[in-house]
Amino acid sequence: MPDDINTQRMKLNTMAGIFSLQFEGKTSFGMSVFNLGNAIMGSGILGLAYAMANTGVLLFLFLLTAVAVLSSYSIHLLLKSSGIVGIRAYEQLGYRAFGTPGKMAAGIAITLQNIGAMSSYLYIVKSELPLVIQAFLKIDPTSDLWYINGNYLVMIVSVSIILPLALMKQLGYLGYTSGFSLSCMVFFLTAVIYKKFQIPCPFEEFMANTTSEHLNISNSVSHDFHIGAVVECAPRMMTINSQTAYTIPILAFAFVCHPEVLPIYTELRNPTKKRMQQVSNISILVMYTMYFLAALFGYLTFYGNVEPELLHTYSRIDPYDTLILCVRVAVLTAVTLTVPIVLFPVRRAIQQMLFPTKAFNWLRHTAIAMVLLTVINLLVIFAPNILDIFGIIGATSAPCLIFIFPAIFYIRIVPTDQEPMNSRPKIQAACFAALGVSFMIMSMSFIIHDWTTGAGHSAGGH
Repeated sequence: MPDDINTQRMKLNTMAGIFSLQFEGKTSFGMSVFNLGNAIMGSGILGLAYAMANTGVLLFLFLLTAVAVLSSYSIHLLLKSSGIVGIRAYEQLGYRAFGTPGKMAAGIAITLQNIGAMSSYLYIVKSELPLVIQAFLKIDPTSDLWYINGNYLVMIVSVSIILPLALMKQLGYLGYTSGFSLSCMVFFLTAVIYKKFQIPCPFEEFMANTTSEHLNISNSVSHDFHIGAVVECAPRMMTINSQTAYTIPILAFAFVCHPEVLPIYTELRNPTKKRMQQVSNISILVMYTMYFLAALFGYLTFYGNVEPELLHTYSRIDPYDTLILCVRVAVLTAVTLTVPIVLFPVRRAIQQMLFPTKAFNWLRHTAIAMVLLTVINLLVIFAPNILDIFGIIGATSAPCLIFIFPAIFYIRIVPTDQEPMNSRPKIQAACFAALGVSFMIMSMSFIIHDWTTGAGHSAGGH
């Protein structure tokens, strides 16, 4: 029996060897921070001000800190597991811990999570790009020109920008686009802070003469503040309402970068566990700061009137504001450039699930990328509101990737002679997995309750 285990280990090690030979670490420390930062920095940042409006400043800060610390801890678990067995792929860790079911579970969770992330990025392209083109060309919003149709624009962006970048063989080269897309997000943050001091608190809607018409539109976004409501101009420190249920998944979704951690680790120059943990901690810290500032200033600008997608709230004041137009372009650029980085782990997961022993093949590499982009385009064109996408995926695959899988892989992979089951690290990991399960059940039950009572639809913008 031990011989079988040894031969299996040797097989796994050769596979891991083939895997690491394919990718020789060439990416510098700084570029790796950019790549991981870009993987973390998703479209979640646009929903954070809305999340803060539904939790209050203090509760939001507490939740954000907790999610950031827990993300860092779970990266530590992943790196430690991968260090022990010399494997640098999330799905292979699953295989090492639980055989084929483990590999399949990890592969499916990564695929779901990242397809959800890519859909939400392209959803932003679909909803924002037509508005930008309208404003720049001063086109009447009611006109039905093809180039202000979001569905066509999403397809054009996918084929002309995302596909060529997604066909690259290595993630490392995307460091440059990551740096650029992060600087776009810094610009977004600067504009949000600047606008806080420009916009008066009870803000005036654009075109007061068409207010009645506007109320009907805005009403679909939120019922509670337009008609006869007192506009609040003071921040709430703690608040809980039906929409609070969406906050935790949105926050969890905001820090998921776990499938990208191992590919980035593989491509890091002279990779050590300590060095990769530093890359992760710096990336998480930078994103944490940006998230908190964006949420805080977005919330302090509109208070209870924040919409689930922050940029839409600005266009209610002035759709032709030049600064906000530039911010929209920056955010569009950032999310478009993030799609290829998020596509890499999905393609790798599919390869590991369907063709685990096959060597690299350009035809397969290209075909998987094209199929994925087609599926995501279809999702975006026919999908419901962005909040629903965030909520469902944040509540299902995010807890698996952040909490449950890293913990159970760690418990299974670290030998009991090194750390017995009753040792502190293993008990911590077990608690961590339990936290993930409870988090998943809680979020899902909240969201299902919200749907059945119909409360979610007021914020969902249906």
